[in-house]
Amino acid sequence: MKKILLVACTLFVSAFASAQNAEKAKALLDEVYNKVKSYDNIYVDFKYSLNNAEANVNTETRGDVTLQGDKYLFNYLGAQQLYDGRMVYNIVPENEEVIIDTQSNDENTITPSKMLTFYKEGHTYSWDILQNVQGRKIQFVKLVPIDTNTEIKSILLGIDVETKHIYKLIETGKNGTTTTITVNSFKTDQPLSETLFTFDEEKYKDNGYYIIRN
Repeated sequence: MKKILLVACTLFVSAFASAQNAEKAKALLDEVYNKVKSYDNIYVDFKYSLNNAEANVNTETRGDVTLQGDKYLFNYLGAQQLYDGRMVYNIVPENEEVIIDTQSNDENTITPSKMLTFYKEGHTYSWDILQNVQGRKIQFVKLVPIDTNTEIKSILLGIDVETKHIYKLIETGKNGTTTTITVNSFKTDQPLSETLFTFDEEKYKDNGYYIIRN
């Protein structure tokens, strides 16, 4: 009987501690979300790396994105993606083409406009390690997708304890691929051109670009 009570107490304490950790992790993510939503616009310069030891894949590059509400301008791998709130414009200078499409309604797709807020729904949370990165305290929160059909196994989200800004995202796929995004620069409420999120079709046509509408 004593052994049964001891096991029951141990399980109860473990479950209680786990629930507390989940609540603590959610509270921190709520702070991050509210901070992101408080800004008029955000500029993020980041490093992107992808690693899969089994497939012998190890790549690294950089990119940047400017966000204002749902609108964004995303520069990556020599191409540019613009979302004006209605349509997505994929501008590829190498091919001299622009592909125009409607914004994806797939809730499982993390678009640039969701990259700082995607964690708000669809995951379970747990408190993870605290790291010191060049004098900055980075608290990691582990996210596990609720949808078991997703290709994502887990996500570690590193948050600057002082600023409540996202510093690092480490996504582990079920196929063994690890994707890491590290923020090099995070700027807020910058002066933006009124036409930054406006697509000038005539300008690209005049420069010989082929316009494709999906």
